[in-house]
Amino acid sequence: MFKRIIIIVLDGVGVGALPDAATYGDRDAATLQHVAMTVGGLRLPNLERLGLGRIAPIQGVRVLADPRGCWGKMAERSPGKDSVTGHWELAGIVLDQPFATYPEGFPEEIISAFIVATGLRPLGNVAASGTDILRQLGEEHLKTGRPIVYTSSDSVFQIAAHEEIIPREELYAICRKTEKILQPYNVCRVIARPFSGAGAADFFRTNGRHDFSLKPPRPNLLQLLSEHGVETFGVGKIHDLYAGAGLNDFLLSSGNRDGMAKMLTVLSHVESGLIMTNLVDFDMLYGHRLDARGFAGALEEFDAWLPRLIETLRQDDLLIVTADHGCDPTTPGTDHTREYIPLLVTTKKGLDGVDLGTRKSFADVGASVAENFRLHLEHGQSFLSSLLLN
Repeated sequence: MFKRIIIIVLDGVGVGALPDAATYGDRDAATLQHVAMTVGGLRLPNLERLGLGRIAPIQGVRVLADPRGCWGKMAERSPGKDSVTGHWELAGIVLDQPFATYPEGFPEEIISAFIVATGLRPLGNVAASGTDILRQLGEEHLKTGRPIVYTSSDSVFQIAAHEEIIPREELYAICRKTEKILQPYNVCRVIARPFSGAGAADFFRTNGRHDFSLKPPRPNLLQLLSEHGVETFGVGKIHDLYAGAGLNDFLLSSGNRDGMAKMLTVLSHVESGLIMTNLVDFDMLYGHRLDARGFAGALEEFDAWLPRLIETLRQDDLLIVTADHGCDPTTPGTDHTREYIPLLVTTKKGLDGVDLGTRKSFADVGASVAENFRLHLEHGQSFLSSLLLN
Protein backbone atom coordinates (compact mmCIF):
# COMPACT_ATOMS: atom_id res chain seq x y z
CA MET A 1 0.00 0.00 0.00
CA PHE A 2 2.63 2.49 1.14
CA LYS A 3 6.26 1.59 0.56
CA ARG A 4 7.52 3.86 3.33
CA ILE A 5 5.77 5.19 6.43
CA ILE A 6 7.28 8.15 8.25
CA ILE A 7 6.21 8.83 11.84
CA ILE A 8 7.21 12.11 13.48
CA VAL A 9 6.69 12.27 17.25
CA LEU A 10 6.50 15.86 18.51
CA ASP A 11 7.67 15.14 22.05
CA GLY A 12 5.31 16.65 24.61
CA VAL A 13 2.81 18.25 22.20
CA GLY A 14 -0.51 17.33 23.80
CA VAL A 15 -3.94 18.67 22.79
CA GLY A 16 -5.99 18.55 26.00
CA ALA A 17 -6.46 16.69 29.25
CA LEU A 18 -7.54 13.05 29.16
CA PRO A 19 -10.64 12.08 31.18
CA ASP A 20 -8.43 10.66 33.94
CA ALA A 21 -5.97 13.56 33.95
CA ALA A 22 -7.12 14.80 37.35
CA THR A 23 -5.72 11.68 39.00
CA TYR A 24 -2.31 12.73 37.66
CA GLY A 25 -2.72 16.36 38.77
CA ASP A 26 -3.30 17.47 35.18
CA ARG A 27 -6.99 18.40 35.13
CA ASP A 28 -6.41 21.68 33.28
CA ALA A 29 -3.59 20.61 30.95
CA ALA A 30 -3.81 21.51 27.26
CA THR A 31 -0.33 22.03 25.88
CA LEU A 32 -1.01 23.32 22.36
CA GLN A 33 -4.00 25.43 23.39
CA HIS A 34 -2.21 27.08 26.33
CA VAL A 35 0.98 27.75 24.38
CA ALA A 36 -1.12 29.44 21.70
CA MET A 37 -2.95 31.58 24.26
CA THR A 38 0.31 32.65 25.90
CA VAL A 39 1.74 34.04 22.66
CA GLY A 40 -1.51 35.51 21.34
CA GLY A 41 -1.96 32.83 18.69
CA LEU A 42 0.21 30.35 16.81
CA ARG A 43 1.09 30.65 13.12
CA LEU A 44 1.06 27.09 11.80
CA PRO A 45 -0.24 27.29 8.21
CA ASN A 46 1.20 23.97 7.08
CA LEU A 47 -0.17 22.00 10.02
CA GLU A 48 -3.46 23.82 9.39
CA ARG A 49 -3.50 22.31 5.90
CA LEU A 50 -3.28 18.86 7.44
CA GLY A 51 -6.30 19.53 9.66
CA LEU A 52 -4.76 20.67 12.96
CA GLY A 53 -7.46 23.27 13.51
CA ARG A 54 -10.12 20.56 13.44
CA ILE A 55 -8.58 18.61 16.32
CA ALA A 56 -9.16 21.30 18.95
CA PRO A 57 -9.69 25.08 19.12
CA ILE A 58 -6.16 26.54 19.05
CA GLN A 59 -5.78 30.32 18.98
CA GLY A 60 -4.37 31.47 15.65
CA VAL A 61 -4.91 28.10 13.94
CA ARG A 62 -7.66 28.21 11.33
CA VAL A 63 -10.27 25.52 10.75
CA LEU A 64 -9.89 24.93 7.01
CA ALA A 65 -12.84 23.74 4.96
CA ASP A 66 -10.72 21.47 2.75
CA PRO A 67 -7.64 20.23 4.63
CA ARG A 68 -5.19 18.07 2.68
CA GLY A 69 -4.72 15.58 5.47
CA CYS A 70 -6.71 13.42 7.86
CA TRP A 71 -6.94 14.39 11.50
CA GLY A 72 -7.90 13.06 14.91
CA LYS A 73 -6.66 12.73 18.45
CA MET A 74 -5.65 9.70 20.48
CA ALA A 75 -6.13 8.71 24.11
CA GLU A 76 -3.55 6.80 26.08
CA ARG A 77 -4.73 3.43 27.41
CA SER A 78 -1.61 2.67 29.39
CA PRO A 79 -1.26 4.21 32.85
CA GLY A 80 1.37 6.94 33.10
CA LYS A 81 2.51 9.93 31.10
CA ASP A 82 6.17 9.37 30.33
CA SER A 83 7.94 9.19 26.99
CA VAL A 84 8.63 5.46 27.08
CA THR A 85 5.01 4.55 27.87
CA GLY A 86 3.79 6.84 25.08
CA HIS A 87 6.26 5.57 22.49
CA TRP A 88 5.69 1.95 23.44
CA GLU A 89 1.93 2.37 23.04
CA LEU A 90 2.46 3.96 19.61
CA ALA A 91 4.20 0.67 18.76
CA GLY A 92 1.30 -1.44 20.00
CA ILE A 93 2.32 -2.06 23.63
CA VAL A 94 -0.43 -1.33 26.16
CA LEU A 95 0.81 -1.60 29.74
CA ASP A 96 -1.38 -2.93 32.56
CA GLN A 97 0.69 -1.41 35.35
CA PRO A 98 2.64 1.86 35.43
CA PHE A 99 6.38 1.94 35.86
CA ALA A 100 7.56 2.53 39.43
CA THR A 101 8.07 6.13 40.54
CA TYR A 102 9.87 7.52 43.58
CA PRO A 103 8.64 11.07 44.20
CA GLU A 104 10.29 11.09 47.65
CA GLY A 105 13.62 9.85 46.32
CA PHE A 106 14.99 6.32 45.98
CA PRO A 107 15.00 3.97 48.99
CA GLU A 108 18.16 3.29 50.93
CA GLU A 109 18.64 -0.18 49.43
CA ILE A 110 18.88 1.27 45.91
CA ILE A 111 21.26 4.05 46.92
CA SER A 112 23.42 1.60 48.91
CA ALA A 113 23.61 -0.71 45.90
CA PHE A 114 24.56 2.29 43.73
CA ILE A 115 27.41 3.18 46.11
CA VAL A 116 28.70 -0.40 46.16
CA ALA A 117 28.51 -0.77 42.36
CA THR A 118 30.06 2.60 41.47
CA GLY A 119 32.16 3.53 44.48
CA LEU A 120 30.41 6.92 44.48
CA ARG A 121 28.14 8.44 47.12
CA PRO A 122 25.57 10.55 45.27
CA LEU A 123 24.27 14.00 46.02
CA GLY A 124 20.58 14.81 45.94
CA ASN A 125 18.32 11.76 45.68
CA VAL A 126 15.27 13.99 45.36
CA ALA A 127 12.58 14.74 42.81
CA ALA A 128 13.59 17.93 41.05
CA SER A 129 13.74 19.87 37.80
CA GLY A 130 16.92 19.18 35.86
CA THR A 131 17.87 22.85 35.72
CA ASP A 132 16.99 23.52 39.39
CA ILE A 133 19.08 20.61 40.62
CA LEU A 134 22.16 22.00 38.86
CA ARG A 135 21.70 25.37 40.55
CA GLN A 136 21.24 23.67 43.92
CA LEU A 137 23.97 21.04 43.81
CA GLY A 138 26.18 21.74 40.80
CA GLU A 139 28.88 23.61 42.69
CA GLU A 140 29.00 21.00 45.45
CA HIS A 141 29.41 18.39 42.72
CA LEU A 142 32.39 20.35 41.35
CA LYS A 143 34.00 20.42 44.79
CA THR A 144 33.34 16.80 45.75
CA GLY A 145 33.16 14.89 42.48
CA ARG A 146 29.99 13.17 43.74
CA PRO A 147 27.37 12.60 41.00
CA ILE A 148 23.92 14.17 41.35
CA VAL A 149 21.04 11.69 41.48
CA TYR A 150 17.48 12.89 41.04
CA THR A 151 14.11 11.80 39.71
CA SER A 152 10.74 13.31 38.74
CA SER A 153 7.12 12.25 38.51
CA ASP A 154 8.28 9.89 35.76
CA SER A 155 9.94 6.53 36.29
CA VAL A 156 13.50 7.80 35.88
CA PHE A 157 16.80 7.54 37.74
CA GLN A 158 18.75 10.55 36.47
CA ILE A 159 22.46 11.03 37.02
CA ALA A 160 23.97 14.47 36.38
CA ALA A 161 27.71 15.08 36.23
CA HIS A 162 29.94 17.86 34.93
CA GLU A 163 31.82 16.68 31.87
CA GLU A 164 35.15 17.82 33.31
CA ILE A 165 34.54 15.88 36.53
CA ILE A 166 33.00 12.70 35.15
CA PRO A 167 33.51 12.41 31.38
CA ARG A 168 30.59 11.21 29.26
CA GLU A 169 31.79 7.66 28.73
CA GLU A 170 32.44 7.24 32.43
CA LEU A 171 28.96 8.61 33.18
CA TYR A 172 27.46 6.17 30.69
CA ALA A 173 29.30 3.30 32.40
CA ILE A 174 27.82 4.40 35.75
CA CYS A 175 24.37 4.41 34.16
CA ARG A 176 24.82 0.87 32.83
CA LYS A 177 25.71 -0.35 36.33
CA THR A 178 22.67 1.48 37.72
CA GLU A 179 20.46 -0.10 35.07
CA LYS A 180 21.35 -3.54 36.40
CA ILE A 181 20.66 -2.47 40.00
CA LEU A 182 17.17 -1.24 39.06
CA GLN A 183 16.02 -4.30 37.12
CA PRO A 184 14.00 -5.75 40.07
CA TYR A 185 12.36 -2.37 40.76
CA ASN A 186 10.57 -1.75 37.43
CA VAL A 187 12.19 1.65 36.91
CA CYS A 188 11.74 2.58 33.28
CA ARG A 189 14.88 4.58 32.49
CA VAL A 190 18.30 5.55 33.73
CA ILE A 191 19.24 8.89 32.13
CA ALA A 192 22.75 10.29 31.84
CA ARG A 193 22.63 14.08 32.21
CA PRO A 194 26.08 15.54 31.48
CA PHE A 195 26.45 19.27 31.98
CA SER A 196 29.05 22.01 31.67
CA GLY A 197 29.69 25.57 32.84
CA ALA A 198 31.82 27.29 35.45
CA GLY A 199 29.27 27.87 38.18
CA ALA A 200 25.63 27.90 39.26
CA ALA A 201 24.87 30.98 37.15
CA ASP A 202 25.91 29.37 33.89
CA PHE A 203 25.58 25.59 34.27
CA PHE A 204 23.91 24.06 31.22
CA ARG A 205 23.08 20.54 30.13
CA THR A 206 25.05 19.40 27.11
CA ASN A 207 23.85 17.28 24.19
CA GLY A 208 25.41 14.16 25.72
CA ARG A 209 22.16 12.99 27.27
CA HIS A 210 21.64 9.27 26.88
CA ASP A 211 18.66 7.16 28.00
CA PHE A 212 19.14 3.59 29.15
CA SER A 213 15.62 2.15 28.89
CA LEU A 214 14.01 -1.16 29.68
CA LYS A 215 13.63 -3.34 26.61
CA PRO A 216 10.03 -3.31 25.36
CA PRO A 217 8.02 -6.53 25.66
CA ARG A 218 7.34 -8.55 22.55
CA PRO A 219 5.58 -8.42 20.24
CA ASN A 220 5.71 -4.77 19.24
CA LEU A 221 5.68 -2.93 15.94
CA LEU A 222 9.43 -2.45 15.48
CA GLN A 223 10.32 -6.04 16.27
CA LEU A 224 7.42 -7.37 14.21
CA LEU A 225 8.48 -5.38 11.17
CA SER A 226 12.15 -6.23 11.54
CA GLU A 227 11.46 -9.95 11.95
CA HIS A 228 9.45 -9.92 8.71
CA GLY A 229 12.13 -8.18 6.69
CA VAL A 230 10.70 -4.65 6.82
CA GLU A 231 13.42 -2.06 7.41
CA THR A 232 13.10 0.08 10.53
CA PHE A 233 15.07 3.29 11.12
CA GLY A 234 15.04 5.57 14.18
CA VAL A 235 16.08 9.22 14.40
CA GLY A 236 16.65 11.09 17.66
CA LYS A 237 15.58 9.45 20.93
CA ILE A 238 13.83 6.55 19.20
CA HIS A 239 16.78 4.18 19.72
CA ASP A 240 16.97 5.00 23.43
CA LEU A 241 13.22 4.80 24.07
CA TYR A 242 12.96 1.32 22.57
CA ALA A 243 16.40 0.25 23.90
CA GLY A 244 17.34 -0.40 20.28
CA ALA A 245 14.96 -3.35 20.04
CA GLY A 246 13.66 -3.93 16.51
CA LEU A 247 15.66 -1.14 14.89
CA ASN A 248 17.80 -2.01 11.88
CA ASP A 249 19.60 1.31 12.08
CA PHE A 250 19.41 4.70 13.80
CA LEU A 251 20.84 8.20 14.04
CA LEU A 252 20.91 10.14 17.30
CA SER A 253 20.24 13.88 17.17
CA SER A 254 21.10 16.89 19.30
CA GLY A 255 17.72 18.62 19.01
CA ASN A 256 14.91 19.48 16.65
CA ARG A 257 16.96 21.13 13.91
CA ASP A 258 19.49 18.33 13.86
CA GLY A 259 16.70 15.74 13.94
CA MET A 260 14.89 17.35 11.01
CA ALA A 261 18.11 17.55 8.99
CA LYS A 262 18.97 13.93 9.72
CA MET A 263 15.48 12.84 8.79
CA LEU A 264 15.91 14.28 5.30
CA THR A 265 19.23 12.44 5.04
CA VAL A 266 17.57 9.16 6.00
CA LEU A 267 14.80 9.68 3.44
CA SER A 268 17.45 10.03 0.75
CA HIS A 269 18.76 6.49 1.22
CA VAL A 270 16.15 4.35 3.02
CA GLU A 271 14.08 2.90 0.20
CA SER A 272 11.27 1.22 2.14
CA GLY A 273 9.95 0.44 5.60
CA LEU A 274 9.34 2.54 8.72
CA ILE A 275 11.23 5.73 9.60
CA MET A 276 10.40 7.03 13.07
CA THR A 277 11.68 10.34 14.43
CA ASN A 278 11.41 11.98 17.84
CA LEU A 279 11.76 15.77 18.00
CA VAL A 280 12.61 16.39 21.64
CA ASP A 281 13.02 20.15 22.03
CA PHE A 282 9.33 20.87 22.68
CA ASP A 283 9.55 18.75 25.81
CA MET A 284 13.17 19.04 26.92
CA LEU A 285 13.92 22.70 26.26
CA TYR A 286 10.53 24.34 26.61
CA GLY A 287 7.86 22.21 28.31
CA HIS A 288 9.92 21.18 31.32
CA ARG A 289 11.40 24.67 31.59
CA LEU A 290 7.98 26.36 31.51
CA ASP A 291 8.94 28.36 28.41
CA ALA A 292 5.72 28.74 26.46
CA ARG A 293 7.22 31.28 24.06
CA GLY A 294 10.14 29.02 23.24
CA PHE A 295 7.66 26.18 22.76
CA ALA A 296 5.67 28.32 20.32
CA GLY A 297 8.81 29.23 18.39
CA ALA A 298 9.79 25.57 18.06
CA LEU A 299 6.31 24.70 16.76
CA GLU A 300 6.46 27.45 14.16
CA GLU A 301 9.95 26.38 13.11
CA PHE A 302 8.74 22.80 12.60
CA ASP A 303 5.73 24.07 10.65
CA ALA A 304 7.96 26.13 8.37
CA TRP A 305 10.13 23.05 7.69
CA LEU A 306 7.19 20.74 6.98
CA PRO A 307 6.78 21.64 3.25
CA ARG A 308 10.42 20.71 2.69
CA LEU A 309 9.74 17.30 4.18
CA ILE A 310 6.58 16.77 2.14
CA GLU A 311 8.42 17.81 -1.02
CA THR A 312 10.98 15.09 -0.25
CA LEU A 313 8.33 12.39 0.07
CA ARG A 314 7.64 9.92 -2.70
CA GLN A 315 4.21 9.15 -4.12
CA ASP A 316 4.00 5.91 -2.14
CA ASP A 317 4.99 7.42 1.24
CA LEU A 318 2.66 8.00 4.18
CA LEU A 319 3.42 10.69 6.79
CA ILE A 320 2.04 10.51 10.33
CA VAL A 321 2.59 13.43 12.73
CA THR A 322 1.75 12.74 16.37
CA ALA A 323 3.13 13.02 19.93
CA ASP A 324 3.74 10.88 23.02
CA HIS A 325 2.20 12.87 25.92
CA GLY A 326 1.71 16.49 26.94
CA CYS A 327 4.16 18.85 28.61
CA ASP A 328 2.10 21.95 29.30
CA PRO A 329 4.46 24.81 30.23
CA THR A 330 1.63 26.88 31.73
CA THR A 331 0.39 24.48 34.42
CA PRO A 332 1.92 24.02 37.90
CA GLY A 333 5.03 21.85 38.02
CA THR A 334 7.60 20.99 35.39
CA ASP A 335 6.60 17.42 34.56
CA HIS A 336 4.73 15.79 31.69
CA THR A 337 0.96 16.15 31.50
CA ARG A 338 -1.57 13.41 30.74
CA GLU A 339 -3.23 14.49 27.51
CA TYR A 340 -4.68 13.44 24.21
CA ILE A 341 -2.14 13.58 21.41
CA PRO A 342 -2.71 14.87 17.87
CA LEU A 343 -2.96 12.60 14.86
CA LEU A 344 -2.27 14.12 11.44
CA VAL A 345 -1.85 11.94 8.35
CA THR A 346 -1.00 12.90 4.77
CA THR A 347 0.88 11.94 1.61
CA LYS A 348 2.99 13.86 -0.89
CA LYS A 349 -0.03 14.92 -2.96
CA GLY A 350 -2.28 15.24 0.10
CA LEU A 351 -5.40 13.39 1.17
CA ASP A 352 -9.02 14.41 1.03
CA GLY A 353 -9.70 15.42 4.62
CA VAL A 354 -11.27 12.74 6.81
CA ASP A 355 -11.99 13.04 10.53
CA LEU A 356 -10.32 10.02 12.13
CA GLY A 357 -12.11 10.81 15.37
CA THR A 358 -11.02 10.29 18.95
CA ARG A 359 -8.99 7.10 18.95
CA LYS A 360 -9.07 4.85 22.01
CA SER A 361 -5.35 4.14 22.02
CA PHE A 362 -2.03 5.42 20.72
CA ALA A 363 -1.65 1.84 19.50
CA ASP A 364 -3.87 2.70 16.52
CA VAL A 365 -0.72 4.08 14.90
CA GLY A 366 1.11 0.79 15.30
CA ALA A 367 -1.89 -1.18 14.10
CA SER A 368 -2.11 0.98 10.96
CA VAL A 369 1.57 0.58 10.14
CA ALA A 370 1.38 -3.17 10.74
CA GLU A 371 -1.65 -3.52 8.46
CA ASN A 372 0.14 -1.59 5.73
CA PHE A 373 2.88 -4.25 5.72
CA ARG A 374 0.30 -7.07 6.00
CA LEU A 375 1.08 -7.82 9.63
CA HIS A 376 -1.01 -7.69 12.79
CA LEU A 377 -0.60 -6.36 16.33
CA GLU A 378 -2.68 -7.43 19.30
CA HIS A 379 -3.58 -3.89 20.34
CA GLY A 380 -4.90 -0.95 18.37
CA GLN A 381 -7.40 -0.40 15.57
CA SER A 382 -6.02 0.55 12.18
CA PHE A 383 -7.23 3.74 10.50
CA LEU A 384 -5.64 2.76 7.19
CA SER A 385 -8.92 1.92 5.46
CA SER A 386 -10.26 5.40 6.25
CA LEU A 387 -7.34 6.91 4.34
CA LEU A 388 -7.76 4.62 1.37
CA LEU A 389 -11.44 5.55 0.94
CA ASN A 390 -10.39 9.01 -0.29
